[in-house]
Amino acid sequence: MKRKLLSAALAVFLQAVCLHAQTGKLVIAAGTPEDVALQAINNEPDAQKRLAMYQDFVQKFSSNPIAVTYGNWQIAQYYQGAGNAKTALEYGDKALAGAPNNLDILVLEVSLAQQIKDNEKVMDYSVRGGNAFNAMGQSSKPEGGTDEQSAEEKAASQNAHDFLEGAAFNAIVDETSPKRRMEYIERFSPAFPHSRYEDPVASYALVALSELKDMARLTDYAEKVLAANPNSLPALLLLANAYADDAKPGSTAKAVTYAQKAIAAAKAEAPDADRSRKASAGVAHSTLGYAYMKQDKTAAAIPELKTATLLLRGQDEQSFALAAYRLGFAYAKLRRINEARDILMEGVKIQGPVQPLSQDLLSKVNAARASGK
Repeated sequence: MKRKLLSAALAVFLQAVCLHAQTGKLVIAAGTPEDVALQAINNEPDAQKRLAMYQDFVQKFSSNPIAVTYGNWQIAQYYQGAGNAKTALEYGDKALAGAPNNLDILVLEVSLAQQIKDNEKVMDYSVRGGNAFNAMGQSSKPEGGTDEQSAEEKAASQNAHDFLEGAAFNAIVDETSPKRRMEYIERFSPAFPHSRYEDPVASYALVALSELKDMARLTDYAEKVLAANPNSLPALLLLANAYADDAKPGSTAKAVTYAQKAIAAAKAEAPDADRSRKASAGVAHSTLGYAYMKQDKTAAAIPELKTATLLLRGQDEQSFALAAYRLGFAYAKLRRINEARDILMEGVKIQGPVQPLSQDLLSKVNAARASGK
């Protein structure tokens, strides 16, 4: 994304000295000593000399917080251009100390944090920017300001907001620790309400909570997602799976309910059903079959598990392997040995966490088949 950074050439034409509380917009009045110094810097063609002049500028006008902030911002951009992201980030932080809500500086800091692969800083700067954007127009306007001007200011900041939102989302995606990922998500959601990434963020949250085995938070978060979108497949599937594995009384019945809702929401039989919806339906049928088996309804489980294997075959190997194992187990339980062997022979070829279980069950099925039992 092209980042719009205020240049010295523009600064010299700005007419008022102020620092807006909402966006931290830097403005230096024309004709002031600071303005004259900036014109001289802007006229210097040598980048190294401009750096030294900006450093002198910061020292000379140290009593002017706007000048110091602007100078540090320009120095940060110099070091960014020189490929020294770490030093650039340090000067960017100095600039932010003077204008903590300036979206342009925050965009710069996020891009630098991305360069050094520091997702913690990416999230911190992005969330600060999201909160600053949300606050626009909520506090009292500067003297002489209007609602229309506030709206225009917010519209002009939309690109910066979108960049920060995308950067924060990427930090969530990149994070492998479920605990830290949830921390990022809990900071992301209030900073970027009604985000364009709302659905995938919810999916990452549910997976993270599932990995953390935090059933209370998982169900609470999933129910909030479903309150906003009753057909959210990630929420329905994760609740179905979580309840299917939960040993508490009544959990299996809840697993059945959520799995059935997921099947209905996926609409795998619809002409426009894509690969993702069919795979989701396959997982839901697999979970439903598993829940029926836990209720000792093996005969009812088999059609669900057969449908699961049909939907998942060639679509999702690991989910297919699990459905095949479950179907093989159900067949074996009903002494349908040949059918158990056939599906297990297919599932056992797939490497992954289910493979040892399938191999062990296939050995037992083959032994039973050989003995005629």
